[in-house]
Amino acid sequence: MQLKGEVAFITGGASGLGRAIVDRFVAEGACALVLDRSLDRLRELEASYPERVIGVVGDVRTLSDHKRAVEICLSRFGKLDCLINNAGIWDYGTALVDLPEDRIDSAFDEMFQINVKGYLLAAKACLPALVQSRGSMIFTISNAGFYPDGGGPLYTATKHAVVGLVRQLAFELAPTIRVNGVAPGGIGGSDLRGPASLDLDATSISSIPLAELLSKVLPLEAVASAEDYAGAFVFFASRRDNIPATGALLNFDGGIGVRGFSRAAGGTGLIGRFSSNIAPTV
Repeated sequence: MQLKGEVAFITGGASGLGRAIVDRFVAEGACALVLDRSLDRLRELEASYPERVIGVVGDVRTLSDHKRAVEICLSRFGKLDCLINNAGIWDYGTALVDLPEDRIDSAFDEMFQINVKGYLLAAKACLPALVQSRGSMIFTISNAGFYPDGGGPLYTATKHAVVGLVRQLAFELAPTIRVNGVAPGGIGGSDLRGPASLDLDATSISSIPLAELLSKVLPLEAVASAEDYAGAFVFFASRRDNIPATGALLNFDGGIGVRGFSRAAGGTGLIGRFSSNIAPTV
């Protein structure tokens, strides 16, 4: 078991990719503190792994919730070896043209507070314990951290920001703490939700036929499951196999970056949409 005796702090670990990471870490011998907003799912998780997993209800946008969770982790397990920043929301590809003007401020704030600020706050709260253990941080990114069309401008901007955060923290925290990122592509069976500010918080990505859509454009012709992605996090957390890496970004996306050009442009319908507002040329 690669992570025997290790302790991980995992945000958004009660469902989807986060749950798969918890399952895999426990299978590899680790214990975990999971910060999530769903009490029911956390209780289910604790029941599945008594003595190995502790669930804490909290909001990743709040530093005090992170600090409280770290205190519980240290009290229960005595140390912290790895932070996995995973909690996030998706904008469901909402394009700039479709963003309601009266919701741009609130949607921007919500997306960045959860997807970026939440990562920063977790890193801040976990820093003293990770210095003591000479541990590591792993951030969930996305193919949208490197390429367009994995979301709308809000989601894509947050994931590009996370890439910068990984690199900056890898620099600041070296040589004591390793900081790396994993960028999954589409995840089959995920329960990823959207921002409440766009009325998407009750919408699950599972409502989209993701496997059908992505299998047509992915070089590997298959959408990976959350379980398929979890091994990358084990690798980056390993003290045996990942000694040289910090500031590393793993494009773990089914080959999206090498798929070639699937369409010429994303805004081919703009002229027709705004034709009544465009002055005729002379």
